[in-house]
Amino acid sequence: MRCVIQKVTRASVTVAGEVVGKIEGGFMVLVGAQDGDTESDARYCAEKIAGLRVFEDENEKMNLSLKDVGGAVLLVSQFTLLADARHGRRPDFIQAARPEVAEPLCEQVKAMIEAKGIHVETGRFRTHMEVDLLNDGPVTILLDSRKGF
Repeated sequence: MRCVIQKVTRASVTVAGEVVGKIEGGFMVLVGAQDGDTESDARYCAEKIAGLRVFEDENEKMNLSLKDVGGAVLLVSQFTLLADARHGRRPDFIQAARPEVAEPLCEQVKAMIEAKGIHVETGRFRTHMEVDLLNDGPVTILLDSRKGF
């Protein structure tokens, strides 16, 4: 699985004019499931997301986690994170997991984060979504459960 984690002051996702997910402070996480991903990949990502210490402490050092600051997660599936654009101008998405595999994996990530006492909002799988966020820092972390980068 691949994730793009952005520390945000606020974030929301809208589908067909309806706000379906919204947070005030925490992480906006784009998540893409790769062909061959399993529950262990979902667990790796959930553990990292829940445990990342990128919020400032009293000394202005990145030392606090979501739970420490009462932050939430807006989790949005995005198969394009698995795009391969190394050749030509049109990316291929061959590495992306099929929707019937990817959706349950994304749900597992959500459930595993929630099990740690962190509130999670989501987008809506397989729809056109409009994402609005205010990046804080900016702080952006790339995550790959296969440790490809």
